[in-house]
Amino acid sequence: MPEKFIESLDKASSVLKTADHMLYMTYPLIKEKRLLLKILNETYQAVLNIVNAILQYEYLYKRIQLYKSAKDNFSVFKNQCAPRFQISPEQVSKIREIFELIEKHKNSPFEFVRNDKVVIMTNALKTDTVTIEKMKSYILLTKDLLRKADTIIRNRK
Repeated sequence: MPEKFIESLDKASSVLKTADHMLYMTYPLIKEKRLLLKILNETYQAVLNIVNAILQYEYLYKRIQLYKSAKDNFSVFKNQCAPRFQISPEQVSKIREIFELIEKHKNSPFEFVRNDKVVIMTNALKTDTVTIEKMKSYILLTKDLLRKADTIIRNRK
């Protein structure tokens, strides 16, 4: 029976392939800007699975403590797991950016397309944008995270 963290890595890999395909194949064909939100959501799912796999792996080997709060667990990930997995502070910052953007998207009362981007409006009338360039950078980040997690977890089982 595969470990739960291996399942999380496999799921992350599968979801990332879907997001990558949507970004580089489907999006250029149909040019539907709202597809960027779907790609963002898939990328978020992949990153979430990678972070969870790393936390589960480290917890199994008793290197970290896990908490009920996602915020506390992210803090453990950032401070204890990221350095061990060679995940840079810039990458951790981008992971947090993805999580925050998804949160804004979920809670947004209003979203619209302007030029080549999707604008997400918050309740405080602040805006955030999802662009093709931003999604490409998130996909690259996710691929790198998956490679780093895969290398350590699968080789040191």
